[in-house]
Amino acid sequence: MTDTAPPTGLAPRGCVAALDVGGTSMKGALVDAERRVRARMSFPTPVADGPDAVVDQIGSALETLAARAPEIGLDAPVAAGLVVPGIVDEPRGVAVAAANIGWENAPLVAVLQDRLGIPVALGHDVRGGGLAERVLGAGAGARDTLFIALGTGIAASCIVDGRPLVAGGYAGEVGHVVVEPDGELCGCGGRGCLERVASAAAVARRYTARTGTLVSGAADVALRVREGDPDAQAVWDEAVAALVTVLHTAVTLLGPEVVIVGGGLAEAEDLLLDPLRRGLEDRLTFQRRPRLVRAALGDQAGCLGAALLAEGTKH
Repeated sequence: MTDTAPPTGLAPRGCVAALDVGGTSMKGALVDAERRVRARMSFPTPVADGPDAVVDQIGSALETLAARAPEIGLDAPVAAGLVVPGIVDEPRGVAVAAANIGWENAPLVAVLQDRLGIPVALGHDVRGGGLAERVLGAGAGARDTLFIALGTGIAASCIVDGRPLVAGGYAGEVGHVVVEPDGELCGCGGRGCLERVASAAAVARRYTARTGTLVSGAADVALRVREGDPDAQAVWDEAVAALVTVLHTAVTLLGPEVVIVGGGLAEAEDLLLDPLRRGLEDRLTFQRRPRLVRAALGDQAGCLGAALLAEGTKH
């Protein structure tokens, strides 16, 4: 990634294998001793075949990545890292639950270490992305960061004093902070969660509900905001206001130096970031005033976070 990356502890030809597991596909990479991505591969996630098939595919994907290493002049990976969605218990190496995959208490680290014969690190996809942004991306140099991913859902990675907050896998679920007490029913069972107002999926859905006009996604709504559509502006303003409320709470509790905004909604750039900055600045009084920036690593953040986790294993 960068010539100034800190030492990884890997030999000059050494590398780690990294995998970011999503509900539709998996992004894989080989990352070398200088934290450069040397190879990228993608694999389907066979959710329809059940969680055991997904675990088997993860193993196959990591084996395929390992086989690629000598072809590009690298030694075999000394460790593997993977990040997955849902509730993840990193210390135990267990994927506790993920609605879009269907596993429950899957002992991924034990299964994969037995299959691959190398150390394996497990993390949460958004916490992994937040780690990568702090080390290699928009939060480089900061010890206290808040990374919030605004995609189909919303989740956050909180790093305080250089350490990620994990709390048994439950930290960072800001998408389920209630912002509209009598609002829409959420998949979590609550009502009026942030995710139902300010995720990329919510912005598109709420515009369609308001106007009867079907849109392809949040990017379509953002375009209509730029074109002066008052209904699009109203939906957008509701999303921004809800995000400001939750970010104000998070900044007050955690005191980040940098707030990093990623995910599909962040592709709107100034249309989202400028009102978020203004809204947050208006709310803050005594609190540390963080820089609010767009994520730098895009959809590679999770995979790079998995590589950083792999570095931390005892090879």
